[in-house]
Amino acid sequence: MAKKNASLNIKKGDQVRVVAGKDKGVEGKVIAVIPERDRVIVEGANRIKRHTKVQQQGGRAGNTGGIITQEAAIHVSNVMLLVDHDGEKTTSRVGFRREDVTKTRPDGSTYEAQRSVRVAKRTGEEI
Repeated sequence: MAKKNASLNIKKGDQVRVVAGKDKGVEGKVIAVIPERDRVIVEGANRIKRHTKVQQQGGRAGNTGGIITQEAAIHVSNVMLLVDHDGEKTTSRVGFRREDVTKTRPDGSTYEAQRSVRVAKRTGEEI
């Protein structure tokens, strides 16, 4: 089970490749991240069929029933980030680097601070 206030290296909007499971090799964009369960939802991967009931909500707002296909969550350890390396997409682990930045206060004065940046381990480039 995940720890409280869990943080994952994969973020919403990242391009990832599934590296394990029945959908191994599928590439897609991360639609949602569920940090408390260590899971991500990837576009086009781990598709399931869900049977829905007809819901009567009065008027024409009623939902028609049937079978819909949608993505289910995948454990974050089964996906890897895709990065562009020498013109082709390859997988990479994610690291972090601290960078010095200059910040400005509301009164106009400036100060030095650091921020954490995600880095692709394979290329060393900022993500």
